[in-house]
Amino acid sequence: MNGEWLVRGRDGRLCVYLTSDDAVLCRAEHTPGGTWDPPRKVGGDQKVHPVLAVGRGRDAYAHLVSWRPTAAGQAGLVHSVHFRPLLAALDWAPVGHPNAKGDRTGTPAVAVDAQGRAHVFVARAGTGLGMAAQKEKGGWDPWRDLKGPDVEGAPVALAGESGRVEAYAAVPGGLQHWRQEQPGTPPVLGESLETPVRPGTLRALATSPQRTTLYYTDHSGDLCAWRPGGKPVALLAAAGPGPVAAVRCELDGHDCTLLAQRSAGGRVAFAAYPTEEEGAGAWWTESGPRLPADAEVALARDHEDRVVAASLSPSAGRLLVTRRKDEPGLALTAWQEV
Repeated sequence: MNGEWLVRGRDGRLCVYLTSDDAVLCRAEHTPGGTWDPPRKVGGDQKVHPVLAVGRGRDAYAHLVSWRPTAAGQAGLVHSVHFRPLLAALDWAPVGHPNAKGDRTGTPAVAVDAQGRAHVFVARAGTGLGMAAQKEKGGWDPWRDLKGPDVEGAPVALAGESGRVEAYAAVPGGLQHWRQEQPGTPPVLGESLETPVRPGTLRALATSPQRTTLYYTDHSGDLCAWRPGGKPVALLAAAGPGPVAAVRCELDGHDCTLLAQRSAGGRVAFAAYPTEEEGAGAWWTESGPRLPADAEVALARDHEDRVVAASLSPSAGRLLVTRRKDEPGLALTAWQEV
């Protein structure tokens, strides 16, 4: 899965998206902060591959993107919108293929601009990054070749606080950044960074009105933070493989960024620091039970604006959730299986 698969809906309910062999499923709180309903299929009866990208708009609608088989050895991208967790999502609608036709080219990413239009990014077969954007009155603009070198691993995409869409990707020898110069225009290839990057470790977060921060793991195992226009900062040693989860929250009256990652030992590790102040330092604190190797971690804020962490293990079929207690610091409730 690519993106924040733990989402707070428009009605305050939390919703989790997960993949099965040929479908996307969701689980949602029956009431905000209450019990969770059983999994439900998303997007109608079409079969899709077990890959999913999730993006959340300012309207709190969840935009979902997956690949579906179209013919032997071929696939196409599809898109659905989930307006509220307890409602049925729209049926999957075709987005097309970045090379017109062919097999899957990589894991997609999706971001939603200030006008509620989804932008789908995926590696092109051959070289560069492809993008398709929703039209203002429905349908999709043609696929664009955003150029750039080969994309390694999944790109990440987000809309900053300004509502402009950005994308990042690992490329041979470093990182590449694309950004809209004006709302409604295609993102353009911008700054490149020469740095050793482990593909599959990227996570991006809006951290100020004009800036986004990209987190990635370098070849030495350090978790680094980079904002285009500046130099990357090694924040601390990565707790484990894969990308971190990240969310901004208030801790003891300060705007902080909270990170979470499944540690090499199998538990969930948390670290927090003042937003965009990497020099203040951060350190990991582990929590909860040991998780299977395929467990993923997500962070969000609930209807009371409390931090919520979730871990999901496809092999074990377990969803575990914890929330911040109403007390100073980052004290969490006991992890509960839902």
